[in-house]
Amino acid sequence: MKPTLITGATGFLGKHLVERLLGRQEPLRLLCRGQSLWDNVPGIEIARGDITDAAAVDTAVQGCARVYHLAGIVSRDPKDAPQLFRVHVEGTRNVCESALRHAVDRVVAVSSSGTIAVSKEPIVHNENSGFKKETVKHWAYYASKIAAEELAFDMHRTRGLPLVTVNPALILGPGDDRNSSTGDLIHLLRGQILTYPTGGMSFIDARDAAAATLTAMDRGRLGERYLLGGPNVTFKSLIRDVSRLAGLKPPLLTSPAWLSLACAPLLRRLMPLIGREFTLDNETIELSGHFWYLDASKAVRELGLTTRDPMVTFRETIDDIRARGVA
Repeated sequence: MKPTLITGATGFLGKHLVERLLGRQEPLRLLCRGQSLWDNVPGIEIARGDITDAAAVDTAVQGCARVYHLAGIVSRDPKDAPQLFRVHVEGTRNVCESALRHAVDRVVAVSSSGTIAVSKEPIVHNENSGFKKETVKHWAYYASKIAAEELAFDMHRTRGLPLVTVNPALILGPGDDRNSSTGDLIHLLRGQILTYPTGGMSFIDARDAAAATLTAMDRGRLGERYLLGGPNVTFKSLIRDVSRLAGLKPPLLTSPAWLSLACAPLLRRLMPLIGREFTLDNETIELSGHFWYLDASKAVRELGLTTRDPMVTFRETIDDIRARGVA
């Protein structure tokens, strides 16, 4: 049996996906830059290399039947924009070119719901809503994800790349060792969120997202995108629920993003004077003034997507964050 390649296997979603694939007892190959927790695990072959290294990617893809492309980085620092585009766009190009060259059966590429499911108003978006280029143009993470999706879908249309894309909402749950996706909850648990933002979001447990990603490989329709998410909730509702579960006092007031942005420089100067830091960056504040609502009914119908009780996800995310000592 030919192996299945996973890029980004050491990431939050990647780890959950690998665990599920191991249960199927199929040979796996992981593209990793350095050491990983999967080294010396029976049934797993490690290919060393970086996603931006075309030769390393080609070597990893060669001989594989299927490819899960999850490799990426998460950053809200504008200084990281060149790296975000290099990893997401050139990395995707390398994977897709090699997949075509070696005639793999299928590529499942993991993007983000934020490429299409974002607006200033509480609109629920679906797979046909279109890229929100104007909305996200100043946010390099989402802009680079749009560019990567466009590249992959163009290769599907023009060159026959056997592509399926899944677009998860914010991923929560246990196991985010890099704090790449659960960072906003860490801010809350550290007492950094002082007022309720005016926006809202969808989210999904990492384990549910991994299950749907695996199913997308098995029966997702080629050339299709699947939004993966659970409930759409206001940030106020989410903060209240997490605060209650964590035993914290929630904020008293709501403030629009423009006011929070205006106050942020002052808070960064004053809070250290009372022994606390204000670590919220401007991009995070901007994001919180938007609505990231989505309709996941297509994934429910075609992939059998199911999502667990949000309170279970919140509780297990809180417990995991505290167990790791980061909040």
